[in-house]
Amino acid sequence: MTTATAPPPVALVTGGTSGIGLAVARELGQRGHRVFLCARTADTVKQTVEDLRAEGLHVEGAAADVRCADSLAALVRTAVDTFGPITVLVNNAGRSGGGPTAGISDELWHDVIDTNLTGVFLLTREVLNHGGITGNPHGRIINVASTAGKQGVVLGAPYSASKHAVVGFTKALGKELAPSGITVNAVCPGYVETPLAERVRQGYAAAYGTTTEQVQEQFEAKIPLGRYCTPEEVAGLVGYLTTRQAASITAQALNVCGGLGNY
Repeated sequence: MTTATAPPPVALVTGGTSGIGLAVARELGQRGHRVFLCARTADTVKQTVEDLRAEGLHVEGAAADVRCADSLAALVRTAVDTFGPITVLVNNAGRSGGGPTAGISDELWHDVIDTNLTGVFLLTREVLNHGGITGNPHGRIINVASTAGKQGVVLGAPYSASKHAVVGFTKALGKELAPSGITVNAVCPGYVETPLAERVRQGYAAAYGTTTEQVQEQFEAKIPLGRYCTPEEVAGLVGYLTTRQAASITAQALNVCGGLGNY
């Protein structure tokens, strides 16, 4: 008599072609997940999928815009049709954005909020309704927030507001879903060396009339460990939160920041 083996878990990762999202896709793939990733650009998704498959990982992907409910509905349908019910959702897609608040345009404000916050809500709702995670006592929802979601960031009001809201959404949903066994947590990176971090340094350098190197030195001086975190270090926490050993961790906002924040 043979015993049926459970299929590998399925992870859906947004913003999975660079930075933290790419590191998360790789981490979960190495942990045995079947990973379905998305980003806005189809060519970038295709290349990333090919690269990760070349590493021996079980990965598929599709282009999607987290600001658009119809796009996310199509994404979830495709992911489920490809791999089956979703076990792990990682809401990672995001963007920076800010400047002197008096000069922030409506367009910038709404795009930051739509990308960083509303997209998290829209995709989470879609996965709960149509992704197959409901009823899975080992389901995991992990939202990539920021230490900027716990404290104000100078010249970053839209970004900080969006990430504070993601933390609040995470804590509320974690309590809501706790009776089902599905956990919901936020991972809050500090300064992480990614393409986004370089764009942020460029923005501050322009605002303060200095160089990106000087901005980086100033940032690193605030970090007790004295350095930026790596995407892989953030991904490591995401990976741990998907395990059964992390089943009692929910409705939390956990820092990966080199000691930048102890809150």
